[in-house]
Amino acid sequence: MRTEILYEDEDVLVIHKPAGLPTQTAKVGQPDAVSELKNYLAKKSGSKGQPYLGIIHRLDQPVEGLLVFAKNKNAAAALTSQLQKKSEGLNKQYQAIVCGKLPAEEGTLVDYLYEGAGKKAEIVSEAEAGEKNAKRAELRYKVIRELSEETTLVDIELMTGRFHQIRAQMAHAGVPLLGDRKYGTAQSDRCTSASGARNVALCADRLSFQHPKTGKKMDFIVKPNFPV
Repeated sequence: MRTEILYEDEDVLVIHKPAGLPTQTAKVGQPDAVSELKNYLAKKSGSKGQPYLGIIHRLDQPVEGLLVFAKNKNAAAALTSQLQKKSEGLNKQYQAIVCGKLPAEEGTLVDYLYEGAGKKAEIVSEAEAGEKNAKRAELRYKVIRELSEETTLVDIELMTGRFHQIRAQMAHAGVPLLGDRKYGTAQSDRCTSASGARNVALCADRLSFQHPKTGKKMDFIVKPNFPV
């Protein structure tokens, strides 16, 4: 099993999903984190029935990091509520390596995103948002340190949860993520090739939530497996 289980009790599962493994896929025969966990739970319980596994949030296939799953419907409802009310519960933070230099040591990016052709997030102006059914996307970033003349390590907190949000917004800001061919430029592609990165240098490295049954604050941290 490629998925690493970091914590488990009767209500929740917390995992570290590796880059390259989908959270869930409809492709027959392709492994994913959800299938691995369901097989694990079925084997553990000895039951022939399909085990319950509530998907609370996801990570893109080329992105690694922390995910929490619910093992029953009550836990799923509680965690989903926390995710929707970000300030009151479930919180995710990220580290990323970007190609280029940000204009300031820290700042906020606000854009309007919609899912365009080829399963790619597109950004439009606020004036065009209604026409495209685009949604407001906001993130906060803080530079951790410059890794080289071409790359920068950045801390990112999502204020909204949109499709490919970090990847699209950072690219739009002129600093595509290392390893991100989908949203990259010719310059960032050269940077990616030089680094040997095979996946997007983005990791959901911190996760916190209130336990759905006990209310206890749960905090998890992992170290990103970045190529540089």
